[in-house]
Amino acid sequence: MDIKTRLISSVLFWAAWIVIPLILEILPALGSFLILIKRRIDSLKVRPPIKYPEITLIVPVYNSQDSLERCIKSIDESDYPNNLIRIYFVNNKGKDDSISVFRACQNKYTDLRMTWLDSEQGKARALNLALYNSEGKYIINIDSDGVLEKTALSHMVDKFEQYPDINCMTGVVMIDYTPIKETKERGLRFVRRLEYLEYAQAFLAGRNYASEINAIYTLSGAFSGFRKSAVLKSRLYNTDTIAEDTQLTFQMRYDHGERIMLSEKSIYVTDPIEDMDKLYTQRQRWQRGSLEVSNMYASQKLSAGHMFSDLSVRTLLFDHTFAFPRMIWYVALIVLLATGYSGKTIVVAAVFMIALYFLCSFLFFISAAGFLHDFPTMRKQYLSQWYLVPLLPLYNMLTFFIRFAGIINSINTVSSWKTMTITEEKALMDKIFHDDTKGIRKVIDKVAFVFDNRSKEESKLEPIRYKTEGARILAALVHFLGFAGSVYAIFHVAVHGLIF
Repeated sequence: MDIKTRLISSVLFWAAWIVIPLILEILPALGSFLILIKRRIDSLKVRPPIKYPEITLIVPVYNSQDSLERCIKSIDESDYPNNLIRIYFVNNKGKDDSISVFRACQNKYTDLRMTWLDSEQGKARALNLALYNSEGKYIINIDSDGVLEKTALSHMVDKFEQYPDINCMTGVVMIDYTPIKETKERGLRFVRRLEYLEYAQAFLAGRNYASEINAIYTLSGAFSGFRKSAVLKSRLYNTDTIAEDTQLTFQMRYDHGERIMLSEKSIYVTDPIEDMDKLYTQRQRWQRGSLEVSNMYASQKLSAGHMFSDLSVRTLLFDHTFAFPRMIWYVALIVLLATGYSGKTIVVAAVFMIALYFLCSFLFFISAAGFLHDFPTMRKQYLSQWYLVPLLPLYNMLTFFIRFAGIINSINTVSSWKTMTITEEKALMDKIFHDDTKGIRKVIDKVAFVFDNRSKEESKLEPIRYKTEGARILAALVHFLGFAGSVYAIFHVAVHGLIF
């Protein structure tokens, strides 16, 4: 191989490894550092106090009996004047006794002006019903399964007042640290700690950087605010997608030319993920919703030619178009040996990539800690998890594979908030494998009977123990088929759409 060919080959190899994470992860990490410095300088400037305007809070309620009072209590304890808050709790066909909790809270928190509304099923319908009834200068929606930090509302309104040209704002969503400490099951506690770090870094570092360059992809469905005069000019929340928050974001950006900003001191705290099934369905739902919304805007607004100028295009290319190649790079590095690269080169490349991701994680960790400067308790809790930062790239890889499954599962399915859990999918995969290998397993059983010289009646009494070497080999083959079954079933499901 001549020098020119070798040089081109090396450039292409390293470019494939470095360019995507450099553009989409390393640069934002460095950018968050610069923004932290800028924000700290801005925070030293003395600003005159604002005159608080009247606002409307919209709280969709769906089976929120266990969390609703905590949510209401956090509103009551906020530093925003209660007499300037109008709250609409919108029940969208919940099946529990949330209404009784609401009534008890009416008697307990008498300073709050609270109204209960019943809507058709779906979060988008619930939000739209309250929007039609809203009052005041700003409309802020929060989920009913979390709580507001004491200064969250005042900081968001203060930022709206500072920037009169900003009509849409998203808050910071953090995971509640207390339930994590109380989690008894070690594996789940470990995943919850990584989720806690993921949320903190995504909102406090990642979205701060995105806000500065006008590149926030979606308004958080859990905590967002709008200038009423602007949001009522939109088509409101779309009921044809499970990602109504992303769809409204696209409306405001592309149809109305609005800029989306982060209120970095407005913090909403939600519960950690319940289990791996919930994580699996949540991330798939996010991925599916993103695909639905991008499809709505693909023909008129989104073009691959705008990759470097349009955040939405970059995000879609990274999450969807590059998804399969990224999966191959993650799990099939050994294939590079067949293309002439030495094992040493592959190992060096893998180590270099891992080092880049570690660096990115630590930069985000330090930046996020800086943004928590005004919240000492949260900052202390966050910094105590420093030892888990090196594991975040692996956690992100796990969530990427879940999102990739969401891409596959969105091919043949109708949009639905409820999707199959990983436990349900595994059970279906096992059934597929069992049905498709029924014939070969019968043959193996018959041959095993011959090796063991046993009757069927004897095998029923002692079905697991094999007396001869031949029978043991056949048993090992059955176990191997069982091990390969899940992989086979994944491709079977993807091709034939049996999950759907």
